[in-house]
Amino acid sequence: MIAKLTKELSAALHATGDTRLEVIDPETNRIYVLIDGETHRRAMEALRRQQDRDAIADGLAQLQAGQGKSLDQAFSDMRSKLAFPRLQ
Repeated sequence: MIAKLTKELSAALHATGDTRLEVIDPETNRIYVLIDGETHRRAMEALRRQQDRDAIADGLAQLQAGQGKSLDQAFSDMRSKLAFPRLQ
């Protein structure tokens, strides 16, 4: 859903120099930040990349600690879990 800004919010956003605007929901007192869509998209991509790097680092740390398993064992476990036939 895309909501249209009121004239008051639009004026406040433009007064900030189109950077960002914090608004408060009067019913919940939650604070929201209005930013442009491109900035939001780039921030979400950066967050996903950082999460990917963190997951890779965690996986490498587990392998170095001897907690990993071979690809053959991982595939065998998946076949068993999904009830796929064993490869000959």
